[in-house]
Amino acid sequence: MTVPFVPSGIDHIVIWVGDLEKAREWYQTVLGCRPGYDYPDLAMTHLWYGPVLIGLWDVKDSRSSYARPPSQEGENMHHIAFAWLGAAEADVCRHLQSHGIKILKQLRQVGSRGFGLAVYFKDPWGNLIELKGPADYQNASDLQTGL
Repeated sequence: MTVPFVPSGIDHIVIWVGDLEKAREWYQTVLGCRPGYDYPDLAMTHLWYGPVLIGLWDVKDSRSSYARPPSQEGENMHHIAFAWLGAAEADVCRHLQSHGIKILKQLRQVGSRGFGLAVYFKDPWGNLIELKGPADYQNASDLQTGL
């Protein structure tokens, strides 16, 4: 059966956090997100990361209880990968470390834009975050031919 629509990208993601104001500040300060929409009746705020809308939902607030997951600490997904451009790898790592962030893993691997640097760390609520750098190679065959 053919899908009756055309996949066109991710509209938004929602991340459970334990302190909405602290999360808003962290995602703006560390990842450079811009303010989006606020939904105080739901204990939720939205921020923009480039063209992607990120929902931050306070897992500890009673206003979110109707949608609360069974686990409240970073077990609702494996990781979120945020793409970045326009900075040297060392500058990105220094920026994270200046905010007291422990880099868990740093390697080159594939993403939607090709092979490039991936830096893994956790947000204050235990969610695994990947900052994915620009592509060094567009596909696996480039690695074999050295293009």
